[in-house]
Amino acid sequence: MARNAPPRWDRKMQQRLARGEAAALGELYDRFASLVHSQAHRMLDDETAADLVTREVFGYVWENPDAYDPKQGSMRSWVARLTHRQSVRRLREEADGLRNGTGGADGTHGESGESGEPGAVSPADLEERVRRATAAARADYIVAAMPAPLRAALELAYVQRRDYRQTAADLGVTEDEARRRLRLGLQLLSTAHTRPLEGSSPHGYGRPL
Repeated sequence: MARNAPPRWDRKMQQRLARGEAAALGELYDRFASLVHSQAHRMLDDETAADLVTREVFGYVWENPDAYDPKQGSMRSWVARLTHRQSVRRLREEADGLRNGTGGADGTHGESGESGEPGAVSPADLEERVRRATAAARADYIVAAMPAPLRAALELAYVQRRDYRQTAADLGVTEDEARRRLRLGLQLLSTAHTRPLEGSSPHGYGRPL
């Protein structure tokens, strides 16, 4: 779909949020809460932190609905980017706290590292977590943003463990077409590690979280 023609649901949701409709926030939460929480949990590896990021992301959306521009992409992509940015911020705050000798963002230490204290995570380890989490978040974003036929083929092949013949049968396409979709999907996913998603928002996505 053209960038200047976002889905109708996204346009209407942005307008409802801008009008302050609490029901719109509830609908948005029902649709994207699992995405936000699972992405934050994968990045932070902490249930409590993922819960907090989830609240922060939806709180930001509620308070700043005009920060979303439908012309720049889908609501799902925007919410995923907000989640990534806030999760990376928390990881970096934890790393900064360790550098300053004050522990993580909540004043605690992590699991292992070079601070000399049992259970402390080194800043270098946290930076590596940021890099890995960024690549994982970009992969999630790529899968969410790719055309539905490619996404469906990848989910059948790599989530449900179908081979290309079964994938073709499930999708109702030829085996050559199934192979083509899988190849294109994998080519897109390969950019997750070569072009990592940055913590800042892309041009046009409004104020930072």
